[in-house]
Amino acid sequence: MNRHPRAESSAPPPPPHGIRALFSLKDAPNRWPVGLRAAICAGAPLLVGWLTGQTAAGLMATLGAFTALYGSGRPYLNRARYLAVIALAFAFTVALGMSVKTIPPLAVPTIVVIAMAATYICSALRVGGPGAYMFTLTCAAGTALPATGMSPGLAGLLVLAGGAFSWVVHMVPALFRPRGPEKHAVAAAARAVAAYARTAGSAGQTGAQHRAALALNAAWAALLTYQPTHGRQGAALNGLRGINRQLHLLFAETNRSGARGGTLDPAVADKAAHLATVAVNPPPATTPHASIPLGAPGPWEALRTGLRRGSVSELVVLRVGVAALVAGIAAGLLDLQRAYWAVAAAVLILHMGMDWMRTLQRGAERLVGTWIGLLLAGAVLAVHPQGLWLVAVVMVLQFVIEVTVMRNYALAAVFITTVALTIASGGQKVDDVAGLLLARGVDTTIGCGIALAVFALLTPRAKITRIPEALTATLDAAGSVVDFLAASEANTRRAHLARRELQAAVFTLGAAYDTAVSGSREQRRAAEQCWPTVSAAQTLAYSILSLCWMLGRADAEMDGEITGAFAPDTGGLAAVHEAFGILKAAILTGGTPEPLPELPRFLSQETATLRDSLPVAPH
Repeated sequence: MNRHPRAESSAPPPPPHGIRALFSLKDAPNRWPVGLRAAICAGAPLLVGWLTGQTAAGLMATLGAFTALYGSGRPYLNRARYLAVIALAFAFTVALGMSVKTIPPLAVPTIVVIAMAATYICSALRVGGPGAYMFTLTCAAGTALPATGMSPGLAGLLVLAGGAFSWVVHMVPALFRPRGPEKHAVAAAARAVAAYARTAGSAGQTGAQHRAALALNAAWAALLTYQPTHGRQGAALNGLRGINRQLHLLFAETNRSGARGGTLDPAVADKAAHLATVAVNPPPATTPHASIPLGAPGPWEALRTGLRRGSVSELVVLRVGVAALVAGIAAGLLDLQRAYWAVAAAVLILHMGMDWMRTLQRGAERLVGTWIGLLLAGAVLAVHPQGLWLVAVVMVLQFVIEVTVMRNYALAAVFITTVALTIASGGQKVDDVAGLLLARGVDTTIGCGIALAVFALLTPRAKITRIPEALTATLDAAGSVVDFLAASEANTRRAHLARRELQAAVFTLGAAYDTAVSGSREQRRAAEQCWPTVSAAQTLAYSILSLCWMLGRADAEMDGEITGAFAPDTGGLAAVHEAFGILKAAILTGGTPEPLPELPRFLSQETATLRDSLPVAPH
């Protein structure tokens, strides 16, 4: 059988792992502003504590400074509410941990409940790093902090004060660049679209396409999802939405050209790159354009979705709960003095819901970084810095953590270990430094080992996991969007909902492939055999979405072609659904698909490419 060259594209390599990855630096955005903010937020409460003669209280308040690690990139009004909730949550978890400190039988169950609840909420709402881990850590730390004479209520207020200071530091740039996050998101999307346009027709096209789609989606989140539902939007915001819409049209043009093997006008990439510059100072628009997508589902809808049986969130929460419980019980049986370190390590490895390869890699990075970090921590504890020296040490450590964590987690873990032990000391002289360091290393090793064991036991054994299911879900969502195209209603609210579902299905399909290709050797081999089908399905989905965007620019020729192809007497819509049904049946059975009916010209090649890529690997 002759296959379209797109269907034979080589699969992207799995993420780097192993010993080499431990000592290599990844490409990552410049994070020194984030590091500087985190350092200021961590150091200021400690400085105030020292100046008032209450160093222990200052160290307690630094737990609230973890608020500074969240919310980067969100528009400021949304960020203000978001960070307020984060700060309150930290104050609550610390106070709760200290409240059960005197009731040992309740300590582990409380930490487990907090870990599971935080994992579910952060996973469903896509909070991102450091996610649920910090809430588990603060609750667990509250059960063991040396806070003699400090009530849980006072500790909670101190943590809240640290969080309030972090809130202020986060919000200060809003006085000078009130639309800064939105401009940054649109400029990043423009650069991603330009990079995609430059790779059209090359081996890197699929990866660049996915990165551009993610960047555009993130920009729409900043421009729509994180904006107030009611009230005046402003000319600057409308101008940025107009730019992002132009980017989507360029993205759609690149999709259509790439899917058909045509030659893309080099000016497309230049236009996208120019829009990155324009986004810094966008022209105002008094009225929003009618053809813009819907934002992501609201928080309540996302939380309900996370509760669906069989969801990824459900499996991640189960793993976290089991690992936290087992780690807590194991630490108790072994009479470990700081059992929360084992629990926190287990939650850290599992809460992000990564695949097996990346989970194993994260465990190795944490272990290596921790044991090396114990040497640095030992030096700091032996010197026992006080006053301004203690403030400087904490600030420098926090800064280094933030600028290295995305480039090499093992390196960041060296400094995470050091700052954690410095804060855990409560500003007091540690008599048995060697014993404390050994306990930290052993607890972390136990927690990581338990996490990996739980992951292995609670992972489905399917060869290619969710790929066939994600493929059929993508075709179902594509069929729904085609219905609106056929009815000339591609820009109605219901159509935008369908388009959002199709975009989400494409992202889910990519995630399913990434998970499988990073699994066992058998899973990886089977997933790579599925790659031509995954790639072809993504191309078909993006082509359909591109049609919707191209219709939105009032292209009379395109409108006429689509209207004519889906006229009632042509049978075009029925043919598309018949073709999608044939493809779904072949995906689910693993067999060779039947011949497809004649399809409208603007969908025929992409659909034929998908058919030529079948059958997928056995499942």
